[in-house]
Amino acid sequence: MCVEALPPPSGKLTRRGVLAGAAALAGTVAAAAPAVAAPADRGASGGAVRGGSLVIRGGTLLDPATGEVTENAVVVIRDGTVRAAGPRGSVGIPGDADVLDAHGRWVLPGLVDAHIHLSTAAEARDAVRQGATSARSGSTSFYQDIAVRELARHSPDLAPRLTAAGVFVTPDLGETVLADPDLTPLARLKDGVRSAEALRRVVEVNIARGADVIKTRVNERAGLPEQDPLTQVYSHEQLSEVVTAARRRGKGVLCHSYSEQGCHDAVTAGIRSLEHGAFVGERTLDEMLRRGTYFTPTLTAIAGLAQSTDPVLAERGRTYLPVLERAVLAAHELGVPLAAGTDSSGGTVRPIGREVELMRAAGLPALDAIRTATTGAARLLGLERTVGRLARGYAGDAILVDGDPLADVSVLTKPVRVIRAGVAL
Repeated sequence: MCVEALPPPSGKLTRRGVLAGAAALAGTVAAAAPAVAAPADRGASGGAVRGGSLVIRGGTLLDPATGEVTENAVVVIRDGTVRAAGPRGSVGIPGDADVLDAHGRWVLPGLVDAHIHLSTAAEARDAVRQGATSARSGSTSFYQDIAVRELARHSPDLAPRLTAAGVFVTPDLGETVLADPDLTPLARLKDGVRSAEALRRVVEVNIARGADVIKTRVNERAGLPEQDPLTQVYSHEQLSEVVTAARRRGKGVLCHSYSEQGCHDAVTAGIRSLEHGAFVGERTLDEMLRRGTYFTPTLTAIAGLAQSTDPVLAERGRTYLPVLERAVLAAHELGVPLAAGTDSSGGTVRPIGREVELMRAAGLPALDAIRTATTGAARLLGLERTVGRLARGYAGDAILVDGDPLADVSVLTKPVRVIRAGVAL
């Protein structure tokens, strides 16, 4: 079946319709709220974000980039952007500022969940309130993540700053062929989305609809008992088609992976980040270091399998988790960049702080574990000059926690206050 002979994905009008439909699916029409202030930073693909003004005073400020700890600190946020941060006495407090008292608490930049599936406005709100003020989508079925991204630009208190992946580039699209008219011809393909033309088609439709990154897979799913996550579904050549099509439009690729051969094929095909990667081996980690490929292990999701009532999934979780923990520590010791991601989906949003906690349990020092959800994840998303720190010019996203995260990272699982673009939630 020749897919490439079809007209290319249209664009403006169709994209507008897709965004409207996705907004309805995500519940964003009902969730929309008045703008809170003047424009501040910009989202993943450039739209203006509205923000508020606030002073956080008296807490202990941690800068993940340097490890510097500042007691009795002041952070001044104006129009959603940090204007100043430092010890009290060295930072002027505007006379008309709203002040949030942080005495007795630690102040950190808002966290980044580099792998999450946000399909509804409720899920987006839950993610923010649990400390994930920025995130990268791991794909949605009907472009809901693109609508959530737009919601975050207009009402940042309702959603994290989101890098959207659109729909999954996978052999069996299932009902996702109905996500856009330009995908429906793929339903006729006997072998599914496997040919070079079909793979390019899904990438092109995603980009035409506004996706910031592309998500694909090399192995079957771990969370479905009837599937074997060590079975490979795409070859090196097929993954290379996806990567090439994405790169042609300036987009990176994240790849769902489990088996060592699958991980190696994905990395050598040129993906930007390896997701899950339980059985990634030394040769692949070496290749990741050489290429600068990120590792997003989603320890939270694998640990969650061990709690499943399904015996197959529970055993899979118990078996995979220690293997993945060893892979995470090996990657860290080698210097492979790590990013935290919960892989939350299906209406349950897990706190990104839990992923940091599991990174620490895998053997990372506390500061390095925190960096996987701040500066490290920010670099992966291309937001290293926007999020991951509370310094002048950065986004006014912060969390307040009860306790020293360098002594006990578990305090990040329950932030006592979240600030998103200068608005205290």
